[in-house]
Amino acid sequence: MEHEATVQGVGVGVSDEGTGTPVVLLRARGEIIPIFVSTDQAQSMQLAIDGEPFERPLTHDLLVEMVAEFGGAIDQVRIDDLADGTFYAKIDTEQYLESGRKEIVFDARPSDGIALGLRVDCPIVVSDEVIDAAGRSPDQFDTGGSEEFGV
Repeated sequence: MEHEATVQGVGVGVSDEGTGTPVVLLRARGEIIPIFVSTDQAQSMQLAIDGEPFERPLTHDLLVEMVAEFGGAIDQVRIDDLADGTFYAKIDTEQYLESGRKEIVFDARPSDGIALGLRVDCPIVVSDEVIDAAGRSPDQFDTGGSEEFGV
């Protein structure tokens, strides 16, 4: 089963590499799923959350424009697997052709999927298997007294 997730924020976490690692926190099924990302990905997500356009299109902005120009749409982002500490995602899209609607699924990094999903305001869903493996109680996260995070 899949559960719709909300992005709780982008912040700095502690990983095997030490402190200061960017992390995006998803909330699904009442749990928090931390996904460590690169600094660039974190910045891209935070800009989308804040609704602040960058002076030049970022890669995710460009991709959204290209998909739309080719008659397509991003329907949802699925974070559907976790293996050896690596999250896996799919981006469900559709394209409208003269012959009809064509569904296309793309394999993606969760960070790219989340950054795109935030831009087009589509559902981001997480599978039970991923939540069972990586979900944590919200009480386990130090938000500095706030529900918001920043990079």
